[in-house]
Amino acid sequence: MGFEAGYPGMSPSAYNYRRGSGEYVQGRTDISTRSQRPSGGAKRRGRAPAVRALKPGYTPAQILALLKQEYGPMVWRQRLDTVSELVFTILSQHTSDLNAERAGEALRDRFVSWEAVADAGVLEVEDAIKSAGLARQKAPRILGALRRIQELRGSLELDFLRELPLPDAKVWLRGLPGVGPKTAAVVLCFALGMPALAVDTHVHRVSKRLGLIGPKVTAEQAHEILEPLVAPEDVFAFHVGFITHGRRVCHARRPECERCLLGEGCPSRREVAEAEGR
Repeated sequence: MGFEAGYPGMSPSAYNYRRGSGEYVQGRTDISTRSQRPSGGAKRRGRAPAVRALKPGYTPAQILALLKQEYGPMVWRQRLDTVSELVFTILSQHTSDLNAERAGEALRDRFVSWEAVADAGVLEVEDAIKSAGLARQKAPRILGALRRIQELRGSLELDFLRELPLPDAKVWLRGLPGVGPKTAAVVLCFALGMPALAVDTHVHRVSKRLGLIGPKVTAEQAHEILEPLVAPEDVFAFHVGFITHGRRVCHARRPECERCLLGEGCPSRREVAEAEGR
């Protein structure tokens, strides 16, 4: 399988709302929270408090409706083939969008296809993806995943997963080296349009603050809790909406509760305000 005409240059969550067009489109993330905070001088950032189990004020459907009002409709479009999505998602683990993009471009420059990557030595792949960070961990994962797919399928393609029941498709992908619940969900949702909900740090944090999951629920555990709460046709929008809101408003430190459209139904808003002396 040769490379697609263009590498994504974005993380699994980098779908940007083009105001006026009415939909999210592919492209480099441009929703920097720094430029959108109210002016008035720098404020010392405090650490947001841990919250106890809270009763949600909104249902997931109500939350998504409000997010769509604020950020616009979020429309799914395939951006990459399945194998490219898998490799890029592994590259984007624990790094910035820019670093993952550089690593993806380096792979494109050095190799002509995923088959050529699979045939390469680990040191060669490490050198190509060093800009992504953790190259010594990611290179073996990429090679292991590609070679395992070839071993099981005879070629580098994953489109057959679309024909499997969602739980079976997840199990198959998670059998590959370096693939956990988030990576599996990203591939299934973003490349195939299947209703697999990927829980990244933003989805995890916002869901906790809204009381959709308990304070001790890990991101891995949250996949199995949150996904059944969301209608299959809304899974992609839920993922993108929560990430967008987490980046723009519900920051890890000093969330901007005073301008949060979910504030009236957020059970942790009072605790956050009290902890930060607001």
